Order: sequence, then structure tokens, then C-alpha cells
Amino acid sequence: MEYSLKNENLTVCFASKGGELTSIKNEKGLEYLWQGDKEYWSGQAPVLFPICGSLRDNRATTLNGKEIQMPRHGIVRKEEFELTSITDDTISFSITSGEDMLTKYPYPFVLTITYQLKKSSITVDYRVRNAGTEDMPFFLGGHPAFRCPLNPGEAYDEYEVRFEKEEEETNPWPSTETGLIDMETRTSLSWNKRSLTLKHELFEQDAIVFDRIKSRKVTLSHKDKKQGVEFSFEDFPYLMLWSTANHGPFIAMEPWTGLSTCSDEDDVFEHKRNVTILKPGEEKQLEYKISII
Repeated sequence: MEYSLKNENLTVCFASKGGELTSIKNEKGLEYLWQGDKEYWSGQAPVLFPICGSLRDNRATTLNGKEIQMPRHGIVRKEEFELTSITDDTISFSITSGEDMLTKYPYPFVLTITYQLKKSSITVDYRVRNAGTEDMPFFLGGHPAFRCPLNPGEAYDEYEVRFEKEEEETNPWPSTETGLIDMETRTSLSWNKRSLTLKHELFEQDAIVFDRIKSRKVTLSHKDKKQGVEFSFEDFPYLMLWSTANHGPFIAMEPWTGLSTCSDEDDVFEHKRNVTILKPGEEKQLEYKISII
């Protein structure tokens, strides 16, 4: 099912499948969200849970000996969510672990996503509740992708991502074969550490991993027109920038609480960087915000 929220600045659409964003248009009808194209990437803004990225060989074990077996980005992004509420400016979707999910990730959970439209911003609020009787380890991430360029006649390299603070020059990179992250080798982007000019060549090896990011806000915009998106991710320690190796006309800005399994990690799920552990009945809330500028 498709749903929408609208005010004088934006019209925002959502799908119950995946509980995700499907459109962000301004008052003139200009689309900001990537609309999906199989030639490049058919996704738009999937929800990543209970992993972000990949596990080694799609498997892990838990400290208490349970097996986890999941594809890249987890088990909810292609599932049907339930619409739990809708008002003039908010909409909420929820999903509860089913039998098939529990065979892959043996922890009962409830995941609720609430989107709030206010002026020219959309706040994305995630709430994860441990519905089981054991401690529950998990990771959570967003994956919204934005059209780039936005207007006819513009070029990809006329856009840049500007960072709130000066960042490190080097980054670890995912392996193109496994999707896992090589933490032993850091590569320089050759940039000024505050503004990154977009080039398709940046994504030939996969995503750019900002694992030591200081900024809590970045801006994607045209260098001269300053039209684009401001992206705030206060609750997320990692940011990924990604597009396709075949010159996809978009860029995904992905706030993650964790990373793909790294080269210096074993295959115990709780040993992964920054794992969140919820006690039975506990709930964790995280949010990020998209603002159209």
C-alpha cells in the first residue's frame, strides 16, 4: 500500500512494503528521492535491520551458541509492514518478527518506524523493542538515496557533500568480492576533509565508509545553486556514501549503528563493533532527519 503526507513545502510518499520512503517532492514537483531503476539500483530507501551491511559468508554465531543467517542488510527491507497510525503530519509502520525471521535471527522483536513531516524536513524515528526473554543484539541503519543531479543539464560532478566538521582524509574500504571491510588498509580520498566533490569513480570499489566521522550533519547540494538535501544523523556513529559502479545518477547517504563484518573481527555477533544489546522488554530509539534546501 502507498501513503502520503503533504504540507505547503513537501509531498512525501511511503510504502508499507519495507516501511520505507518512496518520494520527496517540493512544492514545484521536483523529486529529490531516487526513484529506483534496475539498470543501476532498484531500491530507494530500505530499512537495515538487524544488521547493516554483510556478515562473513552471511553467517554469525551468538555468545550463547545460536546461529544467525542473514543476507546483506538484514531481514525486514522486503517485508510488509503494518500501518499503525497516520495523522496530518506523521505516519507509523510496524513489523513484528515472524516464524521465518526467527529462523534467520532468533530474537523476537518489534520494529516501529515513524515519519514526521514538518516544514521542509522529514524526521525518521526508529524504535526497536526486545519482545523476547533473552538479551537481544542488533544493528540498525537507514539507506535513503537521492537523485543526483536534480535538474536537467546538470552534471554529477557539479554536486558535493559538505561535512559539518573537518574529517579524516583516509577511509577503510569494503571488499568488492565479499562486502566485508578491510580495516588494515586505509585509502586517501584526496579531498580537503570538509567538502567532497562527487565523481562516479569514487564508487567503483563500493561505498565510502566514514568510520571515524565527527560531523553529525552533512549537506548534498549543487556547488553553485546550493539546492539539495541537508542530512542529520545525531544518533548514528557511522555514515556510508554509496552509488553504483556503473555511474548511477544518485547518491545514498546511509546512517548506520554498525558496519559489515570487519577484517579484524571474528564471527561472534556480539563481538562486532558498536553492537547494541537490549534487555528483555527494553526499547531503543534512534532518528535521523532529511531537510530539503
